[in-house]
Amino acid sequence: MAFRASVLTLYPEMFPGHLGFSLAGKAMQRGQWSLDAVQIRDFATDKHRTVDDTPAGGGAGMVLKPDVLARAIDTTCQNDIRPRLLMSPRGRPLTQQRVRELAAGDGVVIVCGRFEGVDQRVIEARGLEEVSVGDYVLSGGEPAALIVLDAIIRILPGVMGNDLSGLHESFEGGLLEHPHYTRPQEWEGREIPSILTSGNHGAIEKWRHEEAVRLTRERRPDLFERAEPKKNG
Repeated sequence: MAFRASVLTLYPEMFPGHLGFSLAGKAMQRGQWSLDAVQIRDFATDKHRTVDDTPAGGGAGMVLKPDVLARAIDTTCQNDIRPRLLMSPRGRPLTQQRVRELAAGDGVVIVCGRFEGVDQRVIEARGLEEVSVGDYVLSGGEPAALIVLDAIIRILPGVMGNDLSGLHESFEGGLLEHPHYTRPQEWEGREIPSILTSGNHGAIEKWRHEEAVRLTRERRPDLFERAEPKKNG
């Protein structure tokens, strides 16, 4: 069964964006995954197609109305058990483990917030899982949704030319990825580490692991602390 992605947004023209190109685009053409961009505004009932209102209690900005968004979700998710994600800077950080869990399912529904946010009542009533792609604020949930879908689609079976390439990347196994090199052997006075051209595959794997540990310790001590002792060496 093909992976089905539904994105609820005020800007459906932003999709599939970069996912229409390269490996993801080819996989879409082959029918390995599909994308449906749903216009939230279509579910407004007034003549102005209003989707937002002022925050209760006062304050700046506007808030997406729960009744409009709920109708969009209910119509999209009839008899549907796909996870429902809400892109939000206050959500739990997206991890590679969560990406793999989502990729193992039939698909995902992603709600893209705008303005100051989404009425809390619809988040609770429709079981939206708040997800963050980083400790920063975007103009809307659409770029974040594309990031989530990119991470998922690339590890769907058969999307990458070599499925093993997804097993030796940053965050797979709790460590950052080791450095990469390719020909020419010497470039601007810099040589490829000799171990990589030695033909000793055991030594090469050991070097790569040690480099992954070193980089993780230096650049992401938070990841290093969480990694299993056997991975840290």
